Amino acid sequence: MVKNIVDHRYFIWLILALPSIPMIVALASGQPGSNGMPVTERLLHPTGEFSARFLIIAMMLTPLRMLFPGPNFLRWMMKRRRYFGMAAFFYALFHTLLYVVDMGSLQAILGEFLALGIWTGWLAMVVFVPLALTSTDGAIRRLGPRWKTLQRTVYLAAVATLMHWIFVHNNFGPALVHFVPLAGLELFRIFYRFRKRTTKPQGV
Repeated sequence: MVKNIVDHRYFIWLILALPSIPMIVALASGQPGSNGMPVTERLLHPTGEFSARFLIIAMMLTPLRMLFPGPNFLRWMMKRRRYFGMAAFFYALFHTLLYVVDMGSLQAILGEFLALGIWTGWLAMVVFVPLALTSTDGAIRRLGPRWKTLQRTVYLAAVATLMHWIFVHNNFGPALVHFVPLAGLELFRIFYRFRKRTTKPQGV
Protein backbone atom coordinates (compact mmCIF):
# COMPACT_ATOMS: atom_id res chain seq x y z
CA MET A 1 0.00 0.00 0.00
CA VAL A 2 2.68 2.49 1.08
CA LYS A 3 4.88 1.52 -1.87
CA ASN A 4 1.99 2.13 -4.28
CA ILE A 5 1.46 5.59 -2.81
CA VAL A 6 5.14 6.50 -2.89
CA ASP A 7 5.52 5.26 -6.46
CA HIS A 8 2.49 7.18 -7.72
CA ARG A 9 3.24 10.26 -9.82
CA TYR A 10 0.82 12.38 -7.80
CA PHE A 11 2.89 11.70 -4.69
CA ILE A 12 6.08 13.10 -6.23
CA TRP A 13 4.18 16.09 -7.62
CA LEU A 14 2.80 16.76 -4.14
CA ILE A 15 6.28 16.64 -2.60
CA LEU A 16 7.67 18.97 -5.26
CA ALA A 17 4.75 21.39 -4.86
CA LEU A 18 5.03 21.69 -1.07
CA PRO A 19 7.49 24.64 -1.10
CA SER A 20 5.08 26.60 -3.30
CA ILE A 21 2.16 26.41 -0.87
CA PRO A 22 3.33 29.12 1.58
CA MET A 23 4.42 31.21 -1.43
CA ILE A 24 0.94 31.03 -2.99
CA VAL A 25 -0.70 31.79 0.37
CA ALA A 26 1.55 34.84 0.81
CA LEU A 27 0.84 35.98 -2.73
CA ALA A 28 -2.91 35.55 -2.25
CA SER A 29 -2.81 37.60 0.97
CA GLY A 30 -0.95 40.40 -0.78
CA GLN A 31 0.53 41.58 2.49
CA PRO A 32 3.98 43.22 2.26
CA GLY A 33 6.84 42.02 4.41
CA SER A 34 7.76 43.50 7.78
CA ASN A 35 10.14 45.91 6.02
CA GLY A 36 7.43 47.03 3.61
CA MET A 37 8.77 44.95 0.72
CA PRO A 38 6.00 44.04 -1.76
CA VAL A 39 5.05 40.38 -1.65
CA THR A 40 6.02 39.92 -5.32
CA GLU A 41 9.55 41.14 -4.62
CA ARG A 42 9.76 39.14 -1.40
CA LEU A 43 8.95 35.90 -3.23
CA LEU A 44 11.50 36.40 -6.01
CA HIS A 45 14.36 34.85 -4.08
CA PRO A 46 12.63 31.69 -2.77
CA THR A 47 11.03 30.87 -6.14
CA GLY A 48 14.35 31.27 -7.93
CA GLU A 49 16.19 29.33 -5.26
CA PHE A 50 13.86 26.34 -5.44
CA SER A 51 14.08 26.35 -9.23
CA ALA A 52 17.87 26.15 -8.94
CA ARG A 53 17.68 23.43 -6.29
CA PHE A 54 15.43 21.17 -8.34
CA LEU A 55 17.57 21.77 -11.42
CA ILE A 56 20.66 20.76 -9.46
CA ILE A 57 18.97 17.63 -8.09
CA ALA A 58 17.89 16.56 -11.59
CA MET A 59 21.42 17.04 -12.92
CA MET A 60 23.16 15.36 -9.98
CA LEU A 61 21.26 12.09 -10.20
CA THR A 62 23.18 10.53 -13.12
CA PRO A 63 26.68 11.08 -11.67
CA LEU A 64 25.44 10.01 -8.24
CA ARG A 65 24.21 6.72 -9.74
CA MET A 66 27.64 6.26 -11.32
CA LEU A 67 29.31 6.91 -7.99
CA PHE A 68 26.83 4.88 -5.90
CA PRO A 69 25.18 2.27 -8.15
CA GLY A 70 23.70 0.24 -5.30
CA PRO A 71 21.14 2.30 -3.32
CA ASN A 72 17.52 1.71 -4.30
CA PHE A 73 16.68 5.30 -3.37
CA LEU A 74 18.86 6.63 -6.18
CA ARG A 75 17.21 4.23 -8.61
CA TRP A 76 13.82 5.52 -7.46
CA MET A 77 14.99 9.10 -7.94
CA MET A 78 16.46 8.41 -11.38
CA LYS A 79 13.11 7.09 -12.62
CA ARG A 80 11.55 10.40 -11.55
CA ARG A 81 14.30 12.73 -12.74
CA ARG A 82 12.04 14.40 -15.28
CA TYR A 83 9.69 15.44 -12.48
CA PHE A 84 12.51 17.38 -10.84
CA GLY A 85 13.35 19.01 -14.15
CA MET A 86 9.73 20.06 -14.62
CA ALA A 87 9.60 21.37 -11.06
CA ALA A 88 12.67 23.50 -11.82
CA PHE A 89 10.84 24.90 -14.86
CA PHE A 90 7.61 25.69 -13.00
CA TYR A 91 9.41 27.44 -10.15
CA ALA A 92 11.46 29.37 -12.73
CA LEU A 93 8.22 30.35 -14.49
CA PHE A 94 6.73 31.44 -11.14
CA HIS A 95 9.91 33.44 -10.49
CA THR A 96 9.74 35.10 -13.91
CA LEU A 97 6.06 36.03 -13.58
CA LEU A 98 6.70 37.57 -10.16
CA TYR A 99 9.58 39.58 -11.63
CA VAL A 100 7.41 40.89 -14.48
CA VAL A 101 4.62 41.88 -12.09
CA ASP A 102 7.08 43.46 -9.64
CA MET A 103 8.74 45.54 -12.37
CA GLY A 104 5.34 46.77 -13.48
CA SER A 105 6.09 47.79 -17.07
CA LEU A 106 7.91 46.68 -20.19
CA GLN A 107 9.97 49.85 -20.09
CA ALA A 108 11.26 49.01 -16.61
CA ILE A 109 12.09 45.44 -17.66
CA LEU A 110 13.97 46.58 -20.77
CA GLY A 111 15.74 49.25 -18.75
CA GLU A 112 17.72 46.69 -16.77
CA PHE A 113 17.72 43.84 -19.30
CA LEU A 114 21.39 44.23 -20.23
CA ALA A 115 22.57 43.86 -16.63
CA LEU A 116 24.56 40.61 -16.31
CA GLY A 117 22.39 39.33 -13.48
CA ILE A 118 19.22 39.93 -15.50
CA TRP A 119 19.86 38.71 -19.03
CA THR A 120 21.40 35.50 -17.68
CA GLY A 121 18.12 34.84 -15.87
CA TRP A 122 16.17 35.37 -19.08
CA LEU A 123 18.59 33.10 -20.91
CA ALA A 124 18.03 30.32 -18.38
CA MET A 125 14.26 30.73 -18.77
CA VAL A 126 14.49 30.59 -22.58
CA VAL A 127 16.49 27.34 -22.36
CA PHE A 128 14.02 25.87 -19.86
CA VAL A 129 11.03 26.24 -22.19
CA PRO A 130 11.99 23.72 -24.93
CA LEU A 131 13.34 21.34 -22.29
CA ALA A 132 9.98 21.40 -20.52
CA LEU A 133 7.95 21.12 -23.74
CA THR A 134 9.91 18.01 -24.82
CA SER A 135 9.83 16.22 -21.47
CA THR A 136 6.98 13.89 -22.41
CA ASP A 137 7.36 10.31 -23.64
CA GLY A 138 5.76 11.29 -26.94
CA ALA A 139 8.30 14.06 -27.54
CA ILE A 140 11.15 11.69 -26.72
CA ARG A 141 9.89 9.20 -29.30
CA ARG A 142 9.38 11.87 -31.96
CA LEU A 143 12.78 13.50 -31.48
CA GLY A 144 14.74 10.27 -31.21
CA PRO A 145 18.51 10.91 -30.85
CA ARG A 146 17.91 14.67 -31.14
CA TRP A 147 16.20 14.61 -27.74
CA LYS A 148 19.49 13.91 -25.93
CA THR A 149 21.18 16.69 -27.90
CA LEU A 150 18.47 19.11 -26.82
CA GLN A 151 18.68 17.95 -23.22
CA ARG A 152 22.37 18.85 -23.11
CA THR A 153 21.38 22.51 -23.26
CA VAL A 154 20.50 22.08 -19.58
CA TYR A 155 24.19 22.80 -18.89
CA LEU A 156 23.74 26.24 -20.45
CA ALA A 157 20.68 26.76 -18.24
CA ALA A 158 22.69 25.73 -15.16
CA VAL A 159 25.55 28.14 -15.93
CA ALA A 160 23.09 30.96 -16.69
CA THR A 161 21.24 30.25 -13.44
CA LEU A 162 24.48 30.36 -11.47
CA MET A 163 25.49 33.68 -13.05
CA HIS A 164 22.01 35.10 -12.46
CA TRP A 165 22.08 34.11 -8.79
CA ILE A 166 25.57 35.50 -8.20
CA PHE A 167 25.16 38.84 -9.95
CA VAL A 168 21.62 39.65 -8.86
CA HIS A 169 22.67 39.37 -5.22
CA ASN A 170 26.36 40.28 -5.68
CA ASN A 171 27.14 37.37 -3.40
CA PHE A 172 29.10 34.28 -4.44
CA GLY A 173 28.61 32.26 -1.25
CA PRO A 174 25.01 30.93 -1.40
CA ALA A 175 25.15 30.21 -5.13
CA LEU A 176 28.44 28.34 -4.88
CA VAL A 177 27.20 26.29 -1.93
CA HIS A 178 24.47 24.97 -4.21
CA PHE A 179 26.43 24.61 -7.46
CA VAL A 180 29.88 23.41 -6.35
CA PRO A 181 28.63 19.88 -5.47
CA LEU A 182 27.03 19.68 -8.92
CA ALA A 183 30.25 20.81 -10.58
CA GLY A 184 32.22 18.20 -8.63
CA LEU A 185 29.86 15.42 -9.65
CA GLU A 186 29.91 16.49 -13.30
CA LEU A 187 33.72 16.41 -13.27
CA PHE A 188 33.51 12.92 -11.82
CA ARG A 189 31.13 11.89 -14.62
CA ILE A 190 33.54 13.20 -17.26
CA PHE A 191 36.43 11.35 -15.62
CA TYR A 192 34.36 8.16 -15.26
CA ARG A 193 33.37 8.09 -18.92
CA PHE A 194 36.87 8.98 -20.09
CA ARG A 195 38.37 6.17 -18.02
CA LYS A 196 35.70 3.74 -19.24
CA ARG A 197 36.56 4.53 -22.87
CA THR A 198 40.32 4.30 -22.35
CA THR A 199 40.11 0.99 -20.46
CA LYS A 200 37.65 -0.63 -22.87
CA PRO A 201 39.22 -3.73 -24.49
CA GLN A 202 40.16 -3.10 -28.09
CA GLY A 203 38.97 -5.55 -30.72
CA VAL A 204 41.56 -7.53 -32.62
